[in-house]
Amino acid sequence: MNDAKRRLIFERLRAANPTPTTELEYRSPFELLVAVILSAQATDKGVNQATARLFPIADTPQAILDLGEEGLKAQIRTIGLFNSKARHLIKTCELLVSAHGGAVPRDRQSLESLPGVGRKTANVVLNTAFGEPTMAVDTHILRVGNRTRIAPGKTPTAVEQKLLRHVPREFLKDAHHWLILHGRYVCVARSPRCPACPIADLCEFPDKTHD
Repeated sequence: MNDAKRRLIFERLRAANPTPTTELEYRSPFELLVAVILSAQATDKGVNQATARLFPIADTPQAILDLGEEGLKAQIRTIGLFNSKARHLIKTCELLVSAHGGAVPRDRQSLESLPGVGRKTANVVLNTAFGEPTMAVDTHILRVGNRTRIAPGKTPTAVEQKLLRHVPREFLKDAHHWLILHGRYVCVARSPRCPACPIADLCEFPDKTHD
């Protein structure tokens, strides 16, 4: 795929959704960090239901530490892997309080030093909370990047690097959200909804659906 076609793709995605954002509900960088950690192998809807219970009583690192691990588990037990997520969150909150004054750091190295925070989570926080032009590649973006040929690659990191290299800068801050939403609702895994796709004529997927 050439860069002119990529530009047209992102122009159409922008026209359809000028201000894309995460479907996770949050009011601060810390709440976003918690929601993203909880979202591993869970739906955004399920995370939002849990954080709707959690955040009114604990929306800072210290407040979560005051809950304790068992108290935190009670609030998030509807989410898969809640035991390990609670452990990670408690350790993350301890580090935020001891090393960062209770604030979420806005640099990659510090974010990735937090328990339960990998490159993808760090990219989401940097992009969504702080407006950095990062690219968090999840299963949706991995699929869309390969299927459309916008950014083919065998690993999330390979797709991330190609997107960072080829997406025009004016689209880079929002590209993560456009591609995730496109993969979640249009370019779905089993049977992509090609007839409803706004970029179907630009997509290089050879096996498009027709009904």
